[in-house]
Amino acid sequence: MGSEFHQLHFLLVPLMSQSHIIPLTDFAKLLVQHGLIVSIITTPLNTIRHKAAIDHLVQAGLKIQMIPLQFPSQDVGLPQGCENMDALTSMELAKDFFVASEMLHVPLEKLIGELEPKPNCIISTNALPWTQRVAQKFNIPRYVFETISCFTLLCSGIMSRANVLDDMVSDSDPILVPDIPHKIEFTKAQLPESTRKTSSDDIQGIIDQIKQAQKLARGTLANTYDELEPFYVEGLRKERENVWCIGPVSLCNKEFSEKSNRGSKASIDEHFCIKWLDSMKPNSVIYACFGSLCHISFPQLKEIGLGLEECKFPFIWIIRGHNYSAEIEKWLSEERFQERVEGRGLIIPGWAPQVLILSHPSVGGFLTHCGWNSTLEGVSAGVPMITWPMFSEQFYNENFIINVLEIGVRIGVKVRMKSAEEEAMVKRDSVKKAIEKVMGEGEEAKRRRERARKLGKKAVEAMEEGGSSYKNITLLIQDVVQQDILGRELSSS
Repeated sequence: MGSEFHQLHFLLVPLMSQSHIIPLTDFAKLLVQHGLIVSIITTPLNTIRHKAAIDHLVQAGLKIQMIPLQFPSQDVGLPQGCENMDALTSMELAKDFFVASEMLHVPLEKLIGELEPKPNCIISTNALPWTQRVAQKFNIPRYVFETISCFTLLCSGIMSRANVLDDMVSDSDPILVPDIPHKIEFTKAQLPESTRKTSSDDIQGIIDQIKQAQKLARGTLANTYDELEPFYVEGLRKERENVWCIGPVSLCNKEFSEKSNRGSKASIDEHFCIKWLDSMKPNSVIYACFGSLCHISFPQLKEIGLGLEECKFPFIWIIRGHNYSAEIEKWLSEERFQERVEGRGLIIPGWAPQVLILSHPSVGGFLTHCGWNSTLEGVSAGVPMITWPMFSEQFYNENFIINVLEIGVRIGVKVRMKSAEEEAMVKRDSVKKAIEKVMGEGEEAKRRRERARKLGKKAVEAMEEGGSSYKNITLLIQDVVQQDILGRELSSS
């Protein structure tokens, strides 16, 4: 492909959160391989964190760059250097973070006015509705990059229109999602704050802006593949114009260096990690990781550790930076936990190369918080999952994994997490039992593994030349070309 598109310039704008920056950067890599010019808007600290992900493309002569804009964190009362949502000490500060994000529109407009060649489109993640106004100012199309599944988008839309929340008397009353082929139930206590009648005016205001900007956008890019959720993709296409499934974008990372340089700098030597995995039997290791935004209390972390120890399977346990407190460090040391699990347990404090680990043949199960990126990465690796949703749309993803794909086992969480100060909700015995169910040798476990393996194979095929997602990326590029021609004709008439 390449040459016919060589002057097209795509401008990508993610919300400054790992769950948005990482997949949009992956998508940038896919676009640049089609011969496009791609610029990714970031901030100074995020540029440092993510620059390594595109360095090899720059060195190969491909036209991709990260452009940092100063993030006005202090202007809204956030600490200096708070440029990514994983730096927020509390999710209650998210509202201020969104305000700071919107303040980027002035420097972004100034930048677009100076860029050469001029951008032909803006692709921004769903949480940045103000980028629609920027696109309109420069008469270029905007495409929304959705960081959640078509299943979630369709189900939440159906529930909203059917006013099913009005039928929920108590927090624990189950309600069935109507008009879909799978039996999907939620309780009020599981749904995101933004979908509840009690959500604050600030949150509701942001949701309304996102919906309005979505209607004005030229199209929707979904990080999924047609074959993964066919009914829900088609359902969304009936509701929105121009829906293209372009994922799983994480599969653009094929080489060792690409998988290890994705996201932040890993807290462990990647070669040591792979060597450790190489020493384990195929499909024998549990990988436990709970995303970049989950604040987990010390009592809960302790139960996770003890559950992993008691299950007797080898494991890699990621304890992200803000959860790796002095308290947990003291417990690990005083209880000699690492010594007790030596040889079969690897504890990584901080960031880990998740795609690299999941794609290793020794990994046989993924204990996950059910964020959409992690869910897709598990699917792409063909690994069955133990589901532990905590907040946001993660209960939707759990339902998708368990009831639609049938490749997971619930750990048993019934309500979304409200704060990290809450006492442990899941005891070690529940952790142990769920792991044993996924890793077991029964017929059900074998069928689950086989389904996961097939979905992983289909994910790879979708991204290869001729696959559904590859074709959809081509259709997107062609649409931008057509919009560009149309724009020139209108301006010259």
